[in-house]
Amino acid sequence: MKSDKPSCSWPTNDKLLMKYHNKEWGVPVHNDRKLFEFLVLEGFQAGLSWLTILRKRENFRKAFDNFDFNKIAKYEKRKINSLMKDSGIIRNGLKIKGAVENAKAFLKVREEFGTFDKYIWSFTNGKQIHNNFGSLKELPAKTELSDLISKDLKKRGFKFVGSTIVYAHMQATGMVNDHIKECFRYKELLEKFG
Repeated sequence: MKSDKPSCSWPTNDKLLMKYHNKEWGVPVHNDRKLFEFLVLEGFQAGLSWLTILRKRENFRKAFDNFDFNKIAKYEKRKINSLMKDSGIIRNGLKIKGAVENAKAFLKVREEFGTFDKYIWSFTNGKQIHNNFGSLKELPAKTELSDLISKDLKKRGFKFVGSTIVYAHMQATGMVNDHIKECFRYKELLEKFG
C-alpha cells in the first residue's frame, strides 16, 4: 500500500491509515449518510486518535445501523444502554447520546434545506477549498470558517461539533484539500475538483 509517490507523512506505515489517506481523506462527499457517518465518527474521535476510530469503524457501522440517521434519531434508552455495553465501539455515554441528538438535528437540517449536503457545502459555495501547505505543521486545527460552521451547527442543536471537530470533518469530507502540496493526492484532488 505504501506508495513510491511523495505523500503526507501522517499515515506512517499503518495500512489502514494509508488506505484512508489514499482513497478517502479530502475526497468531496455529497452523500448525506456518509456526511452523517463522518460527523458521528469525528465526534467519537474527540480526545482519541483517528486510527482508533478507523479500527472500530466497521463495528460503529453495525452498532449504529450503518449510520441511518432516520433510525438513530429514534433510538431510545434500551438501545442507548445496549450501545454502552458494546465493546466494539467507544463506550462514552455523552458521545452516544450526542450521536442520537445529532441524528435529530440532521433531520431538521434536511427538512429545511432538502439535504444536509446542500446545507454544509453552502459554506464553501459548493466548492472544495484547496489549501497550499508545505508541511503538516502548517495545517490548522481550526479556521474562521470552521468556527462559523461550528457556531451554526450548535445553534441547530448538534453536539460534539466544536471548531476543531468541524475542521476535521471538513478535511475528511473534502470540503478542504489539506494534503500537503508535495503529496500526490493534493494534485489529484486539485485536478479533479479544483
